[in-house]
Amino acid sequence: MLQNLFCFLFLNGLFLLPVVAQVKLPTAPPIQIILDTDMDSDVDDAGALAMLHSYEKLGLATILGIIVTSDDAHSAPCTKAITTYFGRGEIPIGVSQRDSLLSFSRYTKQVAAEFPTDLATNADAEDGTVVYRRLLANAPDGSVVILTIGHLTSLSRLLNSPPDSISDLNGKDLVAKKVTRWSCMGGQYPSGKEANFYRPDPASTVDCLAQWKLPVTFAGWEVGQQLVTGGADFKAKATENSPVYRAYSLYNNFKGRASWDQVSVLEAVEGVEPYFERVTEGQCVVASDGSNTWQAPANGLHGYLRMKAPTEVIRKRIDDLMLGNF
Repeated sequence: MLQNLFCFLFLNGLFLLPVVAQVKLPTAPPIQIILDTDMDSDVDDAGALAMLHSYEKLGLATILGIIVTSDDAHSAPCTKAITTYFGRGEIPIGVSQRDSLLSFSRYTKQVAAEFPTDLATNADAEDGTVVYRRLLANAPDGSVVILTIGHLTSLSRLLNSPPDSISDLNGKDLVAKKVTRWSCMGGQYPSGKEANFYRPDPASTVDCLAQWKLPVTFAGWEVGQQLVTGGADFKAKATENSPVYRAYSLYNNFKGRASWDQVSVLEAVEGVEPYFERVTEGQCVVASDGSNTWQAPANGLHGYLRMKAPTEVIRKRIDDLMLGNF
């Protein structure tokens, strides 16, 4: 695996000491990830998915499937366009809402129209709970990382799903058997009110935290807010015929955007060090309106990220991964 990585870097003109020093060598096996994204209102979801594809090329991660938790009718087609562009069009995609006719995103409809995708609207994708359950049922025990970078409707539905023809386990037991941990972009720390937790479905956030019995790391709004990516530097280096380039162009013409979702991707694949530290002295408690506080006592499962490395180091790492510059 290590020899293959060096060959890959050499053949792509990337075998330079400063770059290689940044590369985290492949684990064996790669981290198995199910991504749960609200690919619609913000563009950091597109950047986060680009990062995951870079990690796949490095042998650090495998995208098992993607759950699109969105009522934008073109969110799943846009997601499929991105995976197709990166040569992984076969990745299963499930959606939380197949019958929505809403079209409010600044970029999903246009990206889906301009790049190859075999989904016309969310109605052409599978039900998200079905995809979640099938992916978990087919995975080895204790092998899957669930990575949520949107609101938690789909995860709540999974946890509350009954036994079926896919598995004789209910959702909570299926997660307990197949998942190793959860990486969640959500909340503010030590307290606040963040969109993924309160909009549009705070009840699902409350439900997920009440039922979840495995380790979870929260990337709060306050971390990603400090890391602006997808700006002028990204524009100058990115391939113009990329759906990710197009998404950032449509969203705000490369004015840059906070990297809320990308922080969770970075943690899910590379871990906490050297970029962050994980605060564990407490637990995340969510109110009915989706606001959250970090309270004692610690429960041995919850942690949230706090910045450790200089902002510019983390920002550059994220931009490079979005660009495919490893």
